[in-house]
Amino acid sequence: MAGDNQVDPGRLIGSHTPTSGGLARAALPYADAAGSQVVQVYVGNSRGWALPDGDPAQDVAFRDGCADRGLPAYVHASLLVNLGSPTAATVERSTATLEHALRRGREIGADAVVFHAGSAVDDGYADTAMRQVRAALLPLLDAADAADGPMLLVEPSAGGGRSLASRVEHLEPYLAAVDWHPRMGVCFDTCHAWAAGHDLAAPGGMTATLDALVTAVGADRLRLVHANDSRDPCGSTRDRHETIGKGAIGMGAFAELMAHPATAGVPVLVETPTEKHLGHAADIATLRQLT
Repeated sequence: MAGDNQVDPGRLIGSHTPTSGGLARAALPYADAAGSQVVQVYVGNSRGWALPDGDPAQDVAFRDGCADRGLPAYVHASLLVNLGSPTAATVERSTATLEHALRRGREIGADAVVFHAGSAVDDGYADTAMRQVRAALLPLLDAADAADGPMLLVEPSAGGGRSLASRVEHLEPYLAAVDWHPRMGVCFDTCHAWAAGHDLAAPGGMTATLDALVTAVGADRLRLVHANDSRDPCGSTRDRHETIGKGAIGMGAFAELMAHPATAGVPVLVETPTEKHLGHAADIATLRQLT
C-alpha cells in the first residue's frame, strides 16, 4: 500500500521496476511489494530504437503515485545507445533516444536519465568518438538545464570493445568532454566496475574504487548507484548480474559501498535476477541491513 515503506531520507534503496501493462499499473504495485524507496524504469524497448509516446493517464498516475510514496524515479535509456559509434546512423539514433528519454523523464517526473558511456568500436577512433559525445550531449544538457528537466547520468561500461569509460578514472575525460556541465552526473554500477577490473572483493577494494571515483570527478557527481553482484570473475568484461552476496563480489564489498561517504544520500538501485513472486524484495532487504 502507498505509504507503507519507511523511507530513510539518507539512504534510499530500490530497484529497476517492470512497466509491462502500463507504467503506473505495473511499476507502483511492484515497488510496494518489493519495499522500494526509489525506482528505475525503461520508457521504451531496452534493446530497440522505438521511441513510443507515453500514455498520459498512466504518466499522471505514475507521477502522482511516486509523489504519494516519496519515491524518486529514474529512467534508464536503451542499452543500444552509443554516442561513440563510427556508424553515423547509430549516433543519430542514440541522440534521438536520449532526447526521447529526457522528454519522457520530464513527463513522468524523473530525477535523471541513465545511459551507458559507449564505445569507439574501431581502433584509432577514440578521439573522434569523444568529439561525437561532446557534440551530441552538450545540446541535450543545455536543453535539460533550460527546461529544469532530468539530469543525464553516464554509467561506465563493463569494459572491452574499446569502451569510452569503463574504469572510474575514465570518467574524468568523459565529463571534461562536456565541460563538466552541471546537468551531467555519474551512475556507478558495481558489476560493471568489477567486470572492468576493479577488485571490489578485496578488503578495502570497494572503498578504494569509490575514492578513485571521487578523485576523478569530485564528491558531488555521483548521483545514483546500481548495486549488483556478479556471476563472473574480476576483469571478465562480462556484465552478468547476480543476487547480492551470492556472486563473486560478495557481501563485504557491499558493506563498504553502503558505508562510504561518497554514497551517503545517493539512491541505490538493484538490477539483480528476481525470485518468482518476490521481485527484488530480498536484495533490497539485504542492502537495508547494511545501512
